[in-house]
Amino acid sequence: MMRHVYIRGILGLIWSAAAILGIVRGSMEMAALYALLGGLCLYSSYTVWKKEKDHD
Repeated sequence: MMRHVYIRGILGLIWSAAAILGIVRGSMEMAALYALLGGLCLYSSYTVWKKEKDHD
């Protein structure tokens, strides 16, 4: 189950990096979309990690 946490965390970091690149390039619409996707992936990863931690 922890594999899903790692994958979601990595995807969240990739989307967040894409958001930063979008800001640098001046594409605010895409940067906002990437930031939203990154935030959702990181939030999902955190909630699953916390749920697994509580079960142990």
